[in-house]
Amino acid sequence: MTALAALAPTPAEDDDLALAHRIAAGEETAFELMMRRHNRRLYRLARATLRNDADAEDALQEAYLAAYRHIGDFRGESTLFTWLSRLLLNECYGRLRKHSRREALFPIADDIEHEVDAMTINDFDPPYHAAARAEIRGLLEARLDSLPIAFRTVFVLRSVEELSVEETARCLDIPEATVRSRHFRANALLREALARDIGAVEKSLFEFDGDDCDRVVARTLARWRA
Repeated sequence: MTALAALAPTPAEDDDLALAHRIAAGEETAFELMMRRHNRRLYRLARATLRNDADAEDALQEAYLAAYRHIGDFRGESTLFTWLSRLLLNECYGRLRKHSRREALFPIADDIEHEVDAMTINDFDPPYHAAARAEIRGLLEARLDSLPIAFRTVFVLRSVEELSVEETARCLDIPEATVRSRHFRANALLREALARDIGAVEKSLFEFDGDDCDRVVARTLARWRA
């Protein structure tokens, strides 16, 4: 592959750029399309970061409005999802700072390892073996909420959204080796807590369809129009 070919945008990047240009021109339908295209994945990332449904929705709306204001900055050097995820994480981290949780934002790898090693699965002893699928899913979400923020975000992007290591690293702006180690550690902790039940439910974490999707789009568009 030539250097020029390596720098050429992919079809997905071309599509993202075209959509960004339409949004920059003030096209409401393009703005709505962007939100509907990325709502579920971004909501899951916000929910994993903030551990609260309402806060995640609020952060998602603010991130979309920020994206609209700065859409001219998007050059297609990454996917639109990667660009949006960084805006969203900035919003989430700002909310965490306001709640005096600054120490959770940029954990040092060694500190994380010590923190996780100090956790014991005995702290969580629910009767999940007899639970129905919906109850198991709720348990998994609770388990995920108990992990350090660095592990939660990596797990959601890799296991739930099935992003590659490279894509996850670009979204979170961390080395690929860090993505691999955090994902491995998160999986080990969750599987130790949930055993065989995790595989059946991880793809349905933090559902965000139908009315949820429509609500965020409607609220964001209302604020955008104002």
